[in-house]
Amino acid sequence: MKIGFTQIITGGMSLDDCLSLCKDAGYNAIELSFREGGSLDIDMSESDIKKVAQKCADAGVEIASVIGGYKDAGSMLSLNPEDRKKRCRSVIRILEIGNILGTDGMLLHPGQLGSDGTYTEVWNNFVDELKELAPTAESLKVAICVENVWNKFLLSPKEMREFVDDVGSDWVGAYLDTANMMEYGYPEHWIKELGKRLKKVHFKDYKRGTRSFVNLLDGDTDWAVVMKELRNIGFDSAVIHEVGGDRNTLINIAERMRKIVAM
Repeated sequence: MKIGFTQIITGGMSLDDCLSLCKDAGYNAIELSFREGGSLDIDMSESDIKKVAQKCADAGVEIASVIGGYKDAGSMLSLNPEDRKKRCRSVIRILEIGNILGTDGMLLHPGQLGSDGTYTEVWNNFVDELKELAPTAESLKVAICVENVWNKFLLSPKEMREFVDDVGSDWVGAYLDTANMMEYGYPEHWIKELGKRLKKVHFKDYKRGTRSFVNLLDGDTDWAVVMKELRNIGFDSAVIHEVGGDRNTLINIAERMRKIVAM
């Protein structure tokens, strides 16, 4: 199983520096981040995006997934349809970039749930937006992968499974963060519940006693069970960590990931 890291934890590190880190640490996958005004700009030309893809290919690094958006990003969880359309604009652009890069998935952070309206209303609005986006994802061959984040929404594996099924497209699935539910649940439950709906995985770790995110292998995650359940569902995408740190720390995390995937 390939291991990698997401560019969102590198503090704006250039692509060249990220690929150098991959070489030195033994990472063979990366999640690229395209932001408005970022080192990889969301509005860069198709030819420049192809150059990014070629750089990664020349370095022997798979582009496992892509993330990003415009500064005025909106929210899929807003009751205001205009706010939701702003987030859809970002999604469509990242899908286009993903297609040019040749990757098969994008991470979608839905936004934060507010107190207005009802949970069901927000759910239905979000489902409707994804139903409209699904044909675009299918045509571009890049799946929209909704991540479980600390946003007061999709708080259980049963919810995430039902949500994905409500959308009803093979091109909309889940992006599992292994630590974001550990205050109130277990990542292995999510893996078993989601099955084929699970498209992408972020590795993080969490220590319940201190209620804090920690380095991989330093928390309460039962990694042997996590790996067993990923294999049971036939998960074959790269696993991407989302743990910050300096260059030496990121090199060390690669070694930790190799220990985990060997379990």
